[in-house]
Amino acid sequence: MIIIKTEEQINGIRKSCKALAQLFEELKPVIKPGMTTKELDDFCVNYIKKIGGVPAWYSEGFPGAACISINEEVIHGVPGKRIIKDGDLVSMDIGIDLGGYISDSCVTYPVGNVSKENLKLLEVTTQCLYAGIEACKAGKRVSDISKAVFNLARAHNYGVVYDYCGHGVGLGVHEDPSIPNVPERMRPNPRLRAGMVVAIEPMINMGTADVEVKKDGWTVVTADRSVSCHMEHTVAIFEDHTEILSQL
Repeated sequence: MIIIKTEEQINGIRKSCKALAQLFEELKPVIKPGMTTKELDDFCVNYIKKIGGVPAWYSEGFPGAACISINEEVIHGVPGKRIIKDGDLVSMDIGIDLGGYISDSCVTYPVGNVSKENLKLLEVTTQCLYAGIEACKAGKRVSDISKAVFNLARAHNYGVVYDYCGHGVGLGVHEDPSIPNVPERMRPNPRLRAGMVVAIEPMINMGTADVEVKKDGWTVVTADRSVSCHMEHTVAIFEDHTEILSQL
């Protein structure tokens, strides 16, 4: 069931999203070669506790405040002993439960001397995110978002992950509707309405679109171990515009 949010609920979600956007700003100077992903996660935990929130992923049973995915890891990377290296692409997918209102966003950070190929992947994935947001308007359908993301990524011959997708968010971590990045996966295909809050999240691979789950039961990697990139915003749909909630 798709939950249409009230103005009060959107205000609460917006507050949570702004707090998350500030966390991403504070992470920029922190992420450096030599750090472990656990150290990064500890930074996120401390920030979220300081603002009176709770890591949203805890309610899903995930063993961390942040899904930290590096290079061939697509999503749901478990924080641990992996060391961040010069040239890595590090995706930080974080959600905050702030007084019962859920934010969800992902930023991929280029660390140090990143190759031109990987920087291009990051640039195109970011473009895919904003293309999806541009297509996310009241009166359109979810497939319009999917087409915008997919067509742009495929124009660069990248693989578009089809096993995982965006979703409704705000009062729960994962709500209806699903927001696939591949149009053919769009069944059903609801119309977008004012009051909907959704997370749009392109997951774009340098190589194949196929993915696998590692033995930890969480970490999703590209089947060919090519580099992946993940970007995400939470947006609220109004009658006359769509607002990106998870940016300052």
